[in-house]
Amino acid sequence: MTTHYDVAVIGAGAAGMMCASVAGQRGRRVVLIDHAEKLAEKIRISGGGRCNFTNLGAGPQNFLSQNPHFCKSALARYTPQDFLALLKRHRIGYHEKHKGQLFCDDSAEDIIRMLKAECNLGNVAWRMPCNVIAIGKEGALFRIETDSGVMTAGSVVTATGGLSIPKIGATDFAYRIAKQFGLDLVAPRPGLVPLTFDAATWQRFVPLAGISLPVEVETGAKKSRGWFREDLLFTHRGLSGPAILQISSYWQEGASLTINLAPDRDIGDLLLEGKSRSRKNLGNQLSQWIPSRLADEWLLASELQPGARVADMQDKQLRQLGNALNRWSITPTGSEGYRKAEVTLGGIDTRGLSQQTMMVNKVAGLYFIGEAVDVTGWLGGYNFQWAWASGFAAGHAL
Repeated sequence: MTTHYDVAVIGAGAAGMMCASVAGQRGRRVVLIDHAEKLAEKIRISGGGRCNFTNLGAGPQNFLSQNPHFCKSALARYTPQDFLALLKRHRIGYHEKHKGQLFCDDSAEDIIRMLKAECNLGNVAWRMPCNVIAIGKEGALFRIETDSGVMTAGSVVTATGGLSIPKIGATDFAYRIAKQFGLDLVAPRPGLVPLTFDAATWQRFVPLAGISLPVEVETGAKKSRGWFREDLLFTHRGLSGPAILQISSYWQEGASLTINLAPDRDIGDLLLEGKSRSRKNLGNQLSQWIPSRLADEWLLASELQPGARVADMQDKQLRQLGNALNRWSITPTGSEGYRKAEVTLGGIDTRGLSQQTMMVNKVAGLYFIGEAVDVTGWLGGYNFQWAWASGFAAGHAL
């Protein structure tokens, strides 16, 4: 027996549930399909379990895409304030943590329960766990074959995300459906991900694993330039922390990073100023501005002794040391990949979609939303805002 719906939404994550709830509450007969046994696992694990669900400053400038104007319409029509109004209706407490990042006071489960409740208000039918085997189009209707039967629908919305964090069920389903219907893809790659280095290059930094400090980091040039001021974390394999996750979305293979390990300080000038009046050794002098372990290891790697007195150093040596700390240039060899990536860069080329509705221009009734499309936000709640905004845009158009 074939069951018919007005709308079939595939993927019950952030974007999918938003879309299904909006369409359902507009009177559409909606089915929400997901292959996972646990609902919205990516929401559940986000923000350390408290879900960084949006950012107060979210705007087009915080997103990467080969078609940078695409996201403007959806983001303008569903803003962080709109999502906060939804939280208020469900009496969910939240707080601002850092740079406009908003988190639940209690648990990410609050967001999941809210979205599920909104879907239930729209009488959305749930099919979960349920695997979609194939999708075809017969006239004006889509035929959806699943392992629990066949469905037809006037519209299909694909909200199955990208390739990040495969252990919680990420697949390339959206890309396969896009290719089937003739859409182009922007090559996917891991985003918001720790960066790694070859073992020989990184060996001298391994003892620094666990050290964190505020830095400025940049890469690229002109329009493709990325620049962030955040915390950096040394790991056994490379660099992580918010600064590196942010810059990873701009980093291209073979490119170097330039890192200022002491923002707002010219270390060379400070060392030269202190030379005439300081009796401190180099390690102690540098530890005023960077962590002492980093100072000692950096000096040893530079073939300088941490115990050497600043007053005994040549001006040229101090200037070189300062420049190296203020403009550390290093070239990653790769990243930790999709297993550690918070998002997937690239995806379905948005030039094949309507920016108002998220529908495929050449296939009436077929929509793509959320992480599956080539719109990727910064770290800090921006990607959830894109999920809400793109889900709302599609849900309101169905």
